Amino acid sequence: MFRADLASIPSYVPGKRLPNALKLSSNEVTDAPLPSVREAMVLAASAVNRYPDMGALDLREALAEHLQVGVDQVAVGCGSSALCQQLVQITAGPGDEVVFPWRSFEAYPIFTQVTGATPRPVPLTEDGFNDLDAMADAITERTRLVFMCNPNNPTGTVVPEQAFLDFMERVPANVLVALDEAYTEYVRVEDTPLATELISRYPNLVGLRTFSKAYGLAGLRVGYAFGQADVIDALNKVALPFGVNAVAQAAAVASLAQADALMERTDEVAQERVRVAAALGLGAASAGGESQANFVWVPAGTELLGGAAVDPFALAEALAEHGVLVRAFPEGVRITVTTPDESDRLIAAWQKVVSQ
Repeated sequence: MFRADLASIPSYVPGKRLPNALKLSSNEVTDAPLPSVREAMVLAASAVNRYPDMGALDLREALAEHLQVGVDQVAVGCGSSALCQQLVQITAGPGDEVVFPWRSFEAYPIFTQVTGATPRPVPLTEDGFNDLDAMADAITERTRLVFMCNPNNPTGTVVPEQAFLDFMERVPANVLVALDEAYTEYVRVEDTPLATELISRYPNLVGLRTFSKAYGLAGLRVGYAFGQADVIDALNKVALPFGVNAVAQAAAVASLAQADALMERTDEVAQERVRVAAALGLGAASAGGESQANFVWVPAGTELLGGAAVDPFALAEALAEHGVLVRAFPEGVRITVTTPDESDRLIAAWQKVVSQ
């Protein structure tokens, strides 16, 4: 009954759940939505007998003002993940290729395979950065789409702005580039590209952002894309009808109205990630560069106290035994950074693990 190629797509395996454990495995924020956002959610919930606005016009208008673009240059979706899949749908099919860095957001290859296209992962540099030269070299006449996660998930590294501009000059005009900026609100360096500043320069560039991270609405699933109007129109053609529910739309609009207050919370995370990296023996560095996201990265092979090299899955299991859940990959361990109190719990568990 099923497509044969689906066998190569991994089935979803839920993350470990432990009662009273500190969950630092999903890059969520600890703080609840602001009071005004909660009020907007409650009001919207009282009318859930009605369908939401399928065009999400109020939200798109608020985003257009926030981004300083036209309403026809903004699309919204059920998280930026949905928009990633829509980007593959509008560009690639069987025989086409999608280029992306690896390791990066783990859904890129899955979304590519769902459409029947071929994933073309490009290894990161040894110090955890997107290898832009190698990615440009990987583009062929079959390439239709390039994903670039900046800051990269899970390493937290960012690409230099000039390197990105040089990369875009090498990308053919008929290849769409998606700059995935899910963690852009946590960036505290200036030398990195911003899609908002470049979409008018490059018609084949589209930006992706989310309300799940800095805005603290992960449970509502709201993401947005912005770029040229023809790209956005194509995205909307393949969008799931009513993909962003009424409560999510209301919360996102209310959150944009409180953007300054919410961004103050990212300052705390930026401070904590430096403290956490230092306490974990990473110094100011995470995978060769200070993380610019709401997590730190511990590469596989990193030497811990006593000279033991990090085995990502063994380290994650050991931390879980001390009540802290983190995310392990073959290449390393990603640890979400949140509040000072939760950082203290993480550091205490880490010290117990490395001293064993």
